[in-house]
Amino acid sequence: MPHHGNEEDHGSSESRRDAEQRENEPQKPIIHDNRKVDPKTGQARHPDQERAAAADSDSGSGDALSQAEDILNSVDVPAADSVAQGADGAEAEELRNDLRRLQAEYVNYRKRVERDRAVAGEMAVIGVLNSLLPVLDDVDAARQHGDLTDGPFAAIAAKLENALKTYGLVRIDETGVEFDPTIHEALIQQPGTDVEIDTVSQVLRSGYKTGDRVLRAAQVIVAVPA
Repeated sequence: MPHHGNEEDHGSSESRRDAEQRENEPQKPIIHDNRKVDPKTGQARHPDQERAAAADSDSGSGDALSQAEDILNSVDVPAADSVAQGADGAEAEELRNDLRRLQAEYVNYRKRVERDRAVAGEMAVIGVLNSLLPVLDDVDAARQHGDLTDGPFAAIAAKLENALKTYGLVRIDETGVEFDPTIHEALIQQPGTDVEIDTVSQVLRSGYKTGDRVLRAAQVIVAVPA
């Protein structure tokens, strides 16, 4: 086929069109894998291996987002290692201090919960004991009238009193001891001939306590020095 004009001009025109076409085409981003550790083998890379990895990355197919996702998904770094690698000395010390504070707060919280649980259990026991004090008063009255000398009711009363003792219930009914306003309630005072201090001469109603807590003071008659 005959050509019109100079063949060099014709060839140069085609070269210019090809160059313009290549310039107008969108450039694909290139991702270089500069990691020092091979994510597939877990071995350290040497410079020549790094160049080979970069060449492999340049020749990879797909867009930039897909390549980035492939790189991220191919690496499984433990959280502790990532924190240790990304934190300098000051940040690591701050993390340790935060951990110590959290541990101290947890220990204090656990102690507070245990203390509150113990107090709640003690208050529950005290509530039950207080509700049974009138029953114990009736048992004492029946015993003083001779109704509990023997028989089934006497056995039931003894079992009840022994069961309450296991919960720390202590009766306050001693006579001949020094009057103590913390556990005694003086209803009557009368002169005593053989006493040098205020002394409990008679108990009108027994008192009760559990541990150091007085549930009810004993109502007593007090003999005072003449």
